[in-house]
Amino acid sequence: MRDVGPRDGLQVEKPLSVADRARLVHALVAAGLRHIEVGSFVSPRAMPAMAGAADLFEALGRIDGVTLVALVPNDRGAIDAVAAGADELSATLSASEGYSRRNVRMSIAESLVALEAIGETARTADTPLDAVISCCFGSPYEGEIAPDEVARLVTAARERGADRVTLADTTGMATPRRIDEVLDAVGTDVGLHLHETRGTALLCAYAGLQRGVTRFDASVGGLGGSPFAEGAAGNLATEDLVSVLDDLGVDTGIDLGMLLHASALLRDLVGHQLPSALSTAGPRIPATNGPGGLR
Repeated sequence: MRDVGPRDGLQVEKPLSVADRARLVHALVAAGLRHIEVGSFVSPRAMPAMAGAADLFEALGRIDGVTLVALVPNDRGAIDAVAAGADELSATLSASEGYSRRNVRMSIAESLVALEAIGETARTADTPLDAVISCCFGSPYEGEIAPDEVARLVTAARERGADRVTLADTTGMATPRRIDEVLDAVGTDVGLHLHETRGTALLCAYAGLQRGVTRFDASVGGLGGSPFAEGAAGNLATEDLVSVLDDLGVDTGIDLGMLLHASALLRDLVGHQLPSALSTAGPRIPATNGPGGLR
């Protein structure tokens, strides 16, 4: 499981200090998260909440056994992220032409050219690269996206240096049926990045799990969303997914009580209630151990 809260979760919030963002990352590490997307190497004018990414990586340093991920929009960002000490790079492209032009101001074809340059930098630095493909299950601009088109982009991303590929449901258009159709076309050696716009993220994660997908993005507290797609609500909440996986007997290595502690910290940092169900209702069976008496 990759927690994208410090990046995707915070990018649409009021800017937090580097120190506060580092506190959140350390709280996630304490909960057992070992794969965390920390920030974006983008222009602070375009994304003020992500300013100071290099300072954040410097503040965190290397954390034994933890992969700290940087989202990069282009080769310049990739070079800066590698220099700052990122353990892994994440780059985005889109299955939707309309969303691609609004999100990264490039066509799909131009995004693939940019991905190739990022892939070259990643290979030179021996740094893994994950290509995240937005709008794989539908677009607010074109509607349905053909599964064969998603498969073509998955192949193109791998050919351009991506070690892994993640399919993103940017505006919460996925359903279990759509998950099945796309996985039929691309296979299950992919990650899933799901959003709760229509309340289907947890259901779709379960559908992916049933098909054999083993990599999932989630965001502590359920925060997140794209500022370039109207109605793009928050991410699948890490604590909600961990709670269900625990009940299914899937060993995530994540302590739910400590994770809820991280979620409570995030709530205090952003100054408002979080959308995750567990942050409001708590776990099915509260225990006496762990911060706040929850596990």
